[in-house]
Amino acid sequence: MAETKPTATSRGRLPAELTSFVGRRRELAGTRRLLASSRLLTLTGVGGVGKTRLAMRLAADVRRTFADGAWFVELAALHDPGLLGHTLAGALELSQVSANPAADLAEYLEDKHLLLVLDNCEHLADACAVLASKLLAAAPQLRIIATSRHVLGVEGEQVFPVPPLSTPPENDLTAGDAGRYESLALFADRAQSVAPDFEIDAANRPTVIELCRRLDGIPLALELAAVWLRTLSPAQILDRLEDRFRLLATGKPVAPARQQALDAAIGWSYDLCSPAEQALWERLSVFAGGFDLDGAEQICSGDGIDRAEVLDLIAGLVNKSIITRQAMTDHTVAWYDMLGIISQYGVERLAAGGRARALRVRHRDYYRAMAAEWESDSFSPRQADWFIRLRREHDNVRAALDFCLAEPGEAPAALEIAAPIWNFWFAGFLREGHRYLVHALELAPEQTPARAKALWAGSYLAMFLGETDQLGRMLAECETLAERFDDDLLRARIAEVSGHALNYAGELPAAVARLEEALAGFRAVHDQLGEFDSLILLSAATFFLGDPRVEQFSRQAFELADSCDAASSKAYALWTLGIVQWRDHDDAEQAARSLREAIRLWLPLNDRTGIGFCVQALSWCASTVAPNELAARLMGASRAVWRSSGAHVDETTPYSQFDEQSRQRIRAAVGDAAFKQAFEQGAAYSFEQAVSLALGQETERGGSASPGRAGGLTRREHEIAELLSEGLSNKEIAARLVIGQRTAETHVEHILGKLGFSSRAQVARWIAEQRTD
Repeated sequence: MAETKPTATSRGRLPAELTSFVGRRRELAGTRRLLASSRLLTLTGVGGVGKTRLAMRLAADVRRTFADGAWFVELAALHDPGLLGHTLAGALELSQVSANPAADLAEYLEDKHLLLVLDNCEHLADACAVLASKLLAAAPQLRIIATSRHVLGVEGEQVFPVPPLSTPPENDLTAGDAGRYESLALFADRAQSVAPDFEIDAANRPTVIELCRRLDGIPLALELAAVWLRTLSPAQILDRLEDRFRLLATGKPVAPARQQALDAAIGWSYDLCSPAEQALWERLSVFAGGFDLDGAEQICSGDGIDRAEVLDLIAGLVNKSIITRQAMTDHTVAWYDMLGIISQYGVERLAAGGRARALRVRHRDYYRAMAAEWESDSFSPRQADWFIRLRREHDNVRAALDFCLAEPGEAPAALEIAAPIWNFWFAGFLREGHRYLVHALELAPEQTPARAKALWAGSYLAMFLGETDQLGRMLAECETLAERFDDDLLRARIAEVSGHALNYAGELPAAVARLEEALAGFRAVHDQLGEFDSLILLSAATFFLGDPRVEQFSRQAFELADSCDAASSKAYALWTLGIVQWRDHDDAEQAARSLREAIRLWLPLNDRTGIGFCVQALSWCASTVAPNELAARLMGASRAVWRSSGAHVDETTPYSQFDEQSRQRIRAAVGDAAFKQAFEQGAAYSFEQAVSLALGQETERGGSASPGRAGGLTRREHEIAELLSEGLSNKEIAARLVIGQRTAETHVEHILGKLGFSSRAQVARWIAEQRTD
């Protein structure tokens, strides 16, 4: 790694550390040496030994030596090996992938100097090994850190077994300096978070040492034990643990000491929970990637747990460190999660009691109902909240779909989950949504209304993915079913997607005719979202045709979205207004304001497809106002955003024609060589860099699009992040800066989105780290 100088600001995305990092000096030094001499380093060890924390800290320590940053990919909630490539591509902001994402990833990473952290690989070991081998072969400057309970078996893999934390030797029960032994230091640190007056002293030192030794220095086991100092003494904790060890020894063959220590700590924690807490622990294990209170109440109540009890039971499990809580934001509610190994204990208990399938069905039904609610309510003032909520629930949606597709006879339910949220897939998970719909349609051939809707949704996604043959087949069957069920809404939807496809093919008069048919159909059945979508598409088609009705359609679309206060839809309307203001009114300044406002509306929602439209349009504006290197870089940045979104809009005929005209104008002004250099520089940008450039926040000519601040924050956002670190509320920030409270809220959402955080506390910790760098 010494061949590349550290960068001033490193790209990439690593999760914030929410608790203090204790010890591991030897392990950090050893893994750093191994990573310098090898390209795949796998950290192995039992669950709870600290593999993830060590990998995160190692990546944070070395990220500045990687020109293209360090990227963390959490795999614990992913169970379908077929989605591994898509998940990795999404984490790297490369959403525009084909049906063979491994090849796309290999091509993308070929010239990148990048560190990739693949966390929790054991349940996907074969798929991780195959993909890692391909990527390492294609990308000579790529390095990978993997965490797994066992080796991946890849050629050239360096393995580092992560040991437990150091503990005093067995013949020393009076070790004078707790700081000499990492297990004691960790226990004391976590104990003080629940009992601030706790300290290791002469009276309790022998007991604490024996406790750390019995738990074999396993960090998770120590943390689970330390939390009980809120109500128990160290001696009481040790006595109860000894009882648990005896139970383990008589109940099954003796496991290795480290696994036995962890089993004892988790089982003992389970035993100390009330029967209702134990039941909830088991039932919560059905969730993937976390849950909110509403989900827990609806799925886990009943059978001895009243809905009104769930909140108090969750609070009890939080206090016992069985589940963790993330803070809410302006668009979200409190979110809870379990460590994988604790969740797995619940899964095993649930299965042993024969209750697993029933809970899976309830989980499936909850997310089927959520999809229906999304469909009925997503064109409303809650539209932004819906997008953010579903992104948070993404792992649970996957889990529900995976259950439906794996269980005999359940595939029709998958259609009812995947099809109604077509616009969620469209906004950033095109290939994944398309994959689920195609698989479900194969397994559920019955000609039902649900299949008809899924055919339409699948055809819509296929169009954006450039799958034209499949688009035609799906639409043909969908038309047959629309007539069979005499479904006017479905007829309007078919006309919409047909018109959309004609628009992309450059057959504009035919596109307008079909879209007008769709508009009339949606209005007849009072479907406002369909009406809005048709108006947007008509705006695009008439814009490309030079039809003067473009202004009428774009204004109607804006007024409809504004009347419903639907933020994402309003952003699309601003896009249509922007391109009309640019070309038909020769007002590039107003056009840029409209397009940038649309980007700002989309940023909290992470709608990269919508942002792609706007960055592309801004590059058209720049090519007519100031056809210079900056305009060329913006054209390249547009390509970077489309790559991140997964849509192929920039390759369709009407849009590519405007791109070509813009390219010719800039080349005529600056020359081929200057254009190529600037364009390629923009095309190599990250999503955040491209957006910063589009919003006019780039300050370094030809350099990074970061406005001189870490994390890609603007100066105003960094100022607000500083105020967040002081604990100010949105209202207090607005008063301090003399801005509107809603403006402050929007800035906070942008900050959380850019930094990849979910809470204000994480921002505060990040600010503190920046001050010490």
